[in-house]
Amino acid sequence: MSASRPTALAELHVPAFEAAASEDELATRLRVAVTRLNRRLRQQSLAGLSPAQASALGTVNRLNALTLGELAAAEQVQPPTATRLVTSLEGAGLVARETDDIDRRVVRVRITTEGRRTLQRIRTLKNAYLTRRLAALDPAEQELAEALTSLLEHLVADG
Repeated sequence: MSASRPTALAELHVPAFEAAASEDELATRLRVAVTRLNRRLRQQSLAGLSPAQASALGTVNRLNALTLGELAAAEQVQPPTATRLVTSLEGAGLVARETDDIDRRVVRVRITTEGRRTLQRIRTLKNAYLTRRLAALDPAEQELAEALTSLLEHLVADG
């Protein structure tokens, strides 16, 4: 941390660093800010997908070859909802259902090449949005953004 950081914080009028800010107030402000940022990122582009479809597609990509039940658990939705999501993603050519090699009764969901391209397009647009916003910050704010990113990574590391 540089010696100028407290001055930069004071100049930014960051209430979380004012003596009157309580931990509850800080937690509320952080939750609201993270929620709003997430909403803005979702609005950047979902490549024609609903937020639930984009999330499910990302989960299928990350976990690879999962059953509908595993997808439902990972997405924290009911199995019929997972089935509807997969049906819509499959209709768009973004995922494919395949019969399990060992147990032919089991169906697994895999991402397609087009699904990977779609995810990459979504991620590229979201990164571009953040890059534009970060570039508009002055150097002191950029330094704070870097420190905040490290802090947020630490906060979510252990769940």
